[in-house]
This record gives sequence, structure tokens and C-alpha cells, in this order.
Amino acid sequence: MVPVPRPPYAGPPRPRPQRGGYPALPWVRATGPDGAAPLTAARATAGTAVPLLWATAAVALVAAGAEVWRYVLLLASRADALSGPVVAASDALVLSAGTIAPIMTVLAGALVVLWSARAAAAAAAGAGVVPSRRTRDVVVGWVVPGVNLAVPGAVLAEIEHTALRRPAGERPRPSRLVLVWWGLWVAGVVLSAVVLLWGLRTGVQARADGVLLHALLDVLAAATAGVTAVLVGHLTRLLAPARSDRRELLVRVTGTGSGRPDAAAGPARAHQPVVAGEQVAVE
Repeated sequence: MVPVPRPPYAGPPRPRPQRGGYPALPWVRATGPDGAAPLTAARATAGTAVPLLWATAAVALVAAGAEVWRYVLLLASRADALSGPVVAASDALVLSAGTIAPIMTVLAGALVVLWSARAAAAAAAGAGVVPSRRTRDVVVGWVVPGVNLAVPGAVLAEIEHTALRRPAGERPRPSRLVLVWWGLWVAGVVLSAVVLLWGLRTGVQARADGVLLHALLDVLAAATAGVTAVLVGHLTRLLAPARSDRRELLVRVTGTGSGRPDAAAGPARAHQPVVAGEQVAVE
């Protein structure tokens, strides 16, 4: 047998450098001395709300699938009798998912409302300004029908505006992420009202159409929950990007753009001043 040639020794392994862009604001410590500070409270609330929002999105997708299955069974029942166990399984899935999804939506929504109030206070405190809305006004804007079409998006846009340290007298310009969330939120509120009113109708066709409307509402709820989770995480990081307290190790320095000095260029080239570097966090 011919032995496999071993590659030449290339030196000890190096940690992987961090990649990506820089935050909009300077780094701050991940933990602070004051545990009751608005920023700490907002981060703590986001840490609970984001996983719950993703779980809500998953349950809403299951509920949408259950409604679609029920509609397929309704179409099949027009031509032939349905199996009893299949119908029972479909009803059980619709009932369970249709019960769990609203409960999780209410819990996640309450956390998002609480987070928005705390994030608004944290953004104002970080920028050294007075919050544009009181906590009571923020909560009322989320829950009052009609008003909740405009106020929640405006609150999130104001949090983003203040967190970026933009001028207090300037009109907030929502980012694309905030605008996407706002559109999903308005569509969800309007469709919820339509589904509620549609349930007052009677007749076989009205019930069949109601199944489709419920499926569409569940899909929209899943999309809204997912985008909300992304937006809450984004705005929380925007309030003050947290830097880990782990030790950092310099792994490479660069002079004129090359990661290593050119040995062929002689000692003068190899000892050029360092103008850039990459660091990684190690345990």
C-alpha cells in the first residue's frame, strides 16, 4: 500500500474571527449594576417574548393546517361519506390548535405590549429625552379597537427613531422592517374583525367560507408573530448593543490589506505599523 502523503505543518489552529457589520451604536456592557433600569427590563422582557412569539407562530401554522384539512374533508363529503375516525381526528386537531393558538397569542401579545412600554422608556433614557407617550397611552393604543391600527406602528417607529439617536424634533422614518410589521398587523386586525362578523352568518356555504377565512387568519397570525419576534430582537439590540464580557484574543493584524507580512519584501515590509486587526471572543 502507498502511504497517503501528509500535508505540511501549517501552524497551530486559529480561532475563527467574527464576521459581519458593526451596530449603529457603540458597544456597552451586557450587564449593568442597576437591575431595575429600563434597558435591563426591556431586555429581560424581550428574552421571554421572542421565544414565545416563535412558538405562537408554529402553533398558528398547525392551526392553519388543521383548517385546510377540514376544508378538504368538506369538499370530499360532497361526493362520498367520510370516515368517522378521520373526521374525529380532524375535529380534535382543529379544536386543540384553535384553543392553544389564541391563548399563546394573548400571552405573547401581553409581553410585546409590556416590552414596547419598557423599550420606549429605555430609548428615551438612553437618548436623554422625555418619552413621547406615557405608559398608559402605549397600552391603550395597543388594545383599543380602531386606535390599535395606528398607535402600535407609531410606537415602534418612535422606539427605533429614539434608539438611533435621531433628532427629537424630526419626524420618525420607519425602517422597512417596521413597515412590513405594520402592514401585517393592520391586515391581521382587519381580518380578525371580518372573521368575527362572518361567524354570525348561517348556511353551509358560509361555514365553508369561514373555514378558509380561519385558515388565512392563522397563516397571517403566524407571519405576524414571526416578524414581531424579529423586530423585537432587532429593536432591543438597537437600544444598546451588548458586548460580551468574555476575553478577546487578537488573531490577525493587517497593514496594506494583506493578512500576513510579505517575507520576500524584507524586514522593512514585515515590520510596518499595524493599522487594522481582527479579534475573536474566547472562553
